[in-house]
Amino acid sequence: MKIKTIVKRGEKQYVALCPELDVVSQGYTQAEAVRNLKEAVELYIEVMGI
Repeated sequence: MKIKTIVKRGEKQYVALCPELDVVSQGYTQAEAVRNLKEAVELYIEVMGI
């Protein structure tokens, strides 16, 4: 499954957003933020039963 991912740099961390599901995560690097977002999206889909 492909999801749209937006990554922005915050003051101390990167913020990753999946606008289709309104799920947000963060990390100290872009890769970490995207990895954390992927995990958050997987949990969201599991919980919501999508």
